[in-house]
Amino acid sequence: MQKETLEGIRREKWVELYRENNPAADRWAAGYGRIRHKPETQANVFRMADMLKARKEKGDGVPIFEMLHAADRLTSCAMWIAVHEVYSRKVYMDGRDLAQHDFKVSPEGHTGSVLNMIPAYAGYMTVNALTGITRSWIMGQGHAVSAIDTVNLLVGNMTPAHAGRYSVTDEGLTRYVQDFYSYRLGTDGRQESPLGSHVNVHTAGGMAEGGYLGVIDLQYVHMPLPGERLVAFLSDGAFEEQRGNDWDPRWWRAKDSGLVIPIMINNGRRIDQRTTLSQQGDVTWFAQHMKHHYYDPLIFDGRDPAAFAWAIFEIEFRLEAICAAIDRGRNGYPARLPYGIAVAPKGAGFYNEGTNLAHNLPLGTSPHADPEAAQLFNTHARQLWVPPGEIMAAISKYQHHDQSGRVRERDNSIASRKVKLEDVPPLVSKAVPVDRRDMSTWPRYSAMYAVDEMFLAMAKANPHLRPRIGNPDEMRSNRMLNTLDALEFRVTAPEPGMPESIHGAVITALNEEVVACAALANKGGLNIIVTYEAFGTKMYGAVRQEIVFANHCKLAGCPREWISVPLVLTSHTWENSKNEQSHQDPSMSEAMMGEPSDVSRVLFVPDYNTASVVIQRLYQTHGQVWSLVVSKYNVPNLFTIEEATKLLDEGAIPVDWAGYERERQRLILTALGSYQLEQALMASARLAEREIPHTVVYMMEPGRFRKPRTDGERRQMAPAGVRAGLYPDSVPGRLFVTHTRPEPLLGHILPLYTDRTSALGFLNFGGTLTVPGLLFINRCTWAHVLDEAAQILDITRERLLEPEEIEAIEGRRGPEGLIIGAPEAPGGELVPAFR
Repeated sequence: MQKETLEGIRREKWVELYRENNPAADRWAAGYGRIRHKPETQANVFRMADMLKARKEKGDGVPIFEMLHAADRLTSCAMWIAVHEVYSRKVYMDGRDLAQHDFKVSPEGHTGSVLNMIPAYAGYMTVNALTGITRSWIMGQGHAVSAIDTVNLLVGNMTPAHAGRYSVTDEGLTRYVQDFYSYRLGTDGRQESPLGSHVNVHTAGGMAEGGYLGVIDLQYVHMPLPGERLVAFLSDGAFEEQRGNDWDPRWWRAKDSGLVIPIMINNGRRIDQRTTLSQQGDVTWFAQHMKHHYYDPLIFDGRDPAAFAWAIFEIEFRLEAICAAIDRGRNGYPARLPYGIAVAPKGAGFYNEGTNLAHNLPLGTSPHADPEAAQLFNTHARQLWVPPGEIMAAISKYQHHDQSGRVRERDNSIASRKVKLEDVPPLVSKAVPVDRRDMSTWPRYSAMYAVDEMFLAMAKANPHLRPRIGNPDEMRSNRMLNTLDALEFRVTAPEPGMPESIHGAVITALNEEVVACAALANKGGLNIIVTYEAFGTKMYGAVRQEIVFANHCKLAGCPREWISVPLVLTSHTWENSKNEQSHQDPSMSEAMMGEPSDVSRVLFVPDYNTASVVIQRLYQTHGQVWSLVVSKYNVPNLFTIEEATKLLDEGAIPVDWAGYERERQRLILTALGSYQLEQALMASARLAEREIPHTVVYMMEPGRFRKPRTDGERRQMAPAGVRAGLYPDSVPGRLFVTHTRPEPLLGHILPLYTDRTSALGFLNFGGTLTVPGLLFINRCTWAHVLDEAAQILDITRERLLEPEEIEAIEGRRGPEGLIIGAPEAPGGELVPAFR
């Protein structure tokens, strides 16, 4: 007889004896409706009960098997409501069959994932009650949100928006199912229903929409601080979405991380077919895969809320044992992280479970129009129904948070972050020249050095904040030298002589999403993401998820209070001139400008001093992502600290020492970007030489000059007086020289547009070039600025350019030594042949 068979027999005998000696356990073990407790689950739960008793843990004061008995009924009732939410316009708590007119004309929902998540979330609520600990939760498959909302409704764990509309009555539940995918707009022109297709601001305890599958898989390990516990519900479909979601043992540390409890819902299907995991083999194959990646997999019944409660308890128990072993020096890294795998068919508990139809609408047709479908619904929903008296008794077991002194799940610690600095370090700065008109005196520094110095100073001044630096590669190349030396790469086996440490704060992998998620998830700490600008687009989905959720929270009147996160886009489009067009792409800053400007702030940082001011101010704000385009090469340091502060306060400032006869100006020349500013100033010098009245403006934050779409953007706008002073109506001639492509910039600053406005920027021309060469082929040099200015001013180009310069920009003469410096110019610096 095989060993597994013998163990199974012994387990079943032990379970049988346990039930005989414990009537409450026997009562629970009988199951309820579609919920059955397998012998293995019973054995695990009985061991958990014995451990809780041995520890003298009373949780919220409800005996364990009474709690589990209630969990079965809570789960079944939530599943019953969930299928009504998809198909029905009415809910009758007496469980009567629905008539055809009770059904929705157009049903909608993610039924399968919801039915799989209900026992998971009910198990989470149950283990919290059993242990008297409110854990945080996050869900990668955000489309299963009605599982969360429905259980929360039943137990009264709701946000005000839900509590004001829903209750456990026929009327309250009917309104609940009618609000689901109602698509109605309120009198304010916004979505009327607080229910969403995914997790939203009104989901009690929610932290992320979960619409980008796989992103939460990369984030959860970086979320809890020491002393916190996080249950992360993941999906097998999402597992194939992202590279890096099996790297958590690389990053988790007992010293600076809380307890993480990952649980994958393994239902074997995505929308149209089986998941890759199920095609590769059964769950045993996946468990072996996870073992190879330093996980300790626990496989359990994904239909049973008690199995989920046990899995959460067991994973924590194993992880606490790992922490204790590490403290005693008996365990190293990577630690084998426990990982739950909940196995159940898609849509378990209802008609067509385990099929493709289970994902969305398992009945196949609308019961409003099809009598057979209506009968199928009634038959299968009836198996989930819980009599009102039983469900109210079950709900009552979840109302004893005061007994253990814990907060409601909606108020869990990670979802309720309120993070503040204890100290703000002083600014670093460099001198600017006395006569800034004299280009030969311009001092040049890397603005990234200021970013590096200010971030490290901020981290040292606030040791209570866990630092995380998301870095795909080339941190030294990106000038984050001091930060790297002080905070070090996080590795499991440090290489001698390298800035590496087991407890390093720099999360590095050649996977932009992985490292960005490390910083975005660390909402209790201090964060920065630094990347090549062109590769920022690979972070876009993860970053946008944060912006979307933070914006929704702000619009709902509950802004997020985590410290804002900088996304530093350096080694950028123009200074990556030598690395072909794959490295020459301003799309990330353009995309971030399209997001809400009061949450997604995009700044084109011109110099060292301004970078210092920006970093200091950024960390004093909350709930925002600041995309900072910063040069790593040496660029002119032209703004004093006072001017840089005004630039940040107002979004743009006049370059007072440049221009010519401001009071008679005919042209406003605006630069966005450090290289663009230098070209604009060179053009300005020629305009002054030719006695063309004009002004020069540096615009750092174009989002403050847009046409506002929300009250938040309206409050973020530059003051009307500032806009009028920089761009008076009397001066329609306006030329913008931008780091980005010209068209997105012109769209964003639409209120400044006149019939004599133009822009120069990246035109999608690239190659293996010098910085001046890349500027030239994209028509962004000082000579091109002058050529465009002549058209705006309706004067001949010969008024501003010499004949040989015109030949160069027309492609009839080489530009080197005339418009741009020779290719061998040291460091690719701009060496204009400007006379």
